[in-house]
Amino acid sequence: MDSPYRRELQVALAAVERAATVSQAVLLSSAGRDTAAVEKDDLSPVTAADLAVQALLAASVGQAFPGDVLVGEESAAQLRSHPRLLERVWELLLPLRRDAEAGTEFGLPRDRDHLCELLDRCGEGVPGPNGRTWVFDPVDGTKAFVRGEMYAINVALLSGGRQVVGVAACPLLSARTGAGDGGSAVCNVSVDPEGRGAVLFAARGYGAYVRPLFGAGARDAVPRRLGGGDGSARRLRRAVTCVDGLVSGVDDGVHAAVAARLGREYPGCDLLGWVPRWAALALGAADATVWVYGTRDYHAKVWDHAGAMLLFEEAGGLITDVDGRPIDLAAGRKLKGNFGFVAALKAEHAEVLVVVQETLRERGLRHLLLEG
Repeated sequence: MDSPYRRELQVALAAVERAATVSQAVLLSSAGRDTAAVEKDDLSPVTAADLAVQALLAASVGQAFPGDVLVGEESAAQLRSHPRLLERVWELLLPLRRDAEAGTEFGLPRDRDHLCELLDRCGEGVPGPNGRTWVFDPVDGTKAFVRGEMYAINVALLSGGRQVVGVAACPLLSARTGAGDGGSAVCNVSVDPEGRGAVLFAARGYGAYVRPLFGAGARDAVPRRLGGGDGSARRLRRAVTCVDGLVSGVDDGVHAAVAARLGREYPGCDLLGWVPRWAALALGAADATVWVYGTRDYHAKVWDHAGAMLLFEEAGGLITDVDGRPIDLAAGRKLKGNFGFVAALKAEHAEVLVVVQETLRERGLRHLLLEG
């Protein structure tokens, strides 16, 4: 892809490719479960892969664009309280050191202290309406990851609060999804039969693309452009959702009822991580997603969506919240200016939004709408 963000894409692609090898190394250890896992305050699992990948991404971007703000899900708090985990994270990065020193497009922490500094820099970073901000989700779908299921590594560049670059590595997802796979649905347990995975990337105004992530010739493969650009390309009438996500979501009967009224196969693509969900939409394995949280005070996290949403937008999609407002990625580490998500092809988004709002009113959930 030739765009004003060619250098940024090169750096991000090189970083996520190496990051994917780190994550796969963890999956191969201990029968797919890293023994150096701990629990975060929110009770979701943190693995050595989360921390090693974020350190690699931060080192790569920080080296190439030292003046940019870095934002990531993780901090170094777990490493400081778990010395064994710090050693495991450091060991995961060691095999990449020779390539990094050879001057390739990615970087690594200089030492353990620098590793912790990079993580804290990300953990303290806040997106805003000015300047350039890189946002990282080192392992999106961590609960699925520790089970050896579908996950993603996500990198976004925001400029003035707007997505301008998105790169997502999906090590278990086939790059043929939506094209040469016969239109099959993807779910948490889907695995690329060729073992090559997929990396999706986009620059605002220049389209979204996919190519293989692993294997001989992957980096030189001709990328496949996704979607029709203007939203006119017809996709499978299939939803993408998460049937295990009701900790945050409203009663699942709402999501199923919306899909039924829209004539969408449901649950269709059932995926835990948000980045794989946006990837499935971009690839054409589904054509709509709706997510209504159970309460108005629940807000999404910026690293689960920034950049990954751009993949679908550049493939012809339109994304708003449940109230029809654009997603404000400059609101902070959480998307406090929005409630939920409604995404569909541009030509169909208005219909989907109306159905969502009507369904909430009919089910006595008017309080979940801004007008409530």
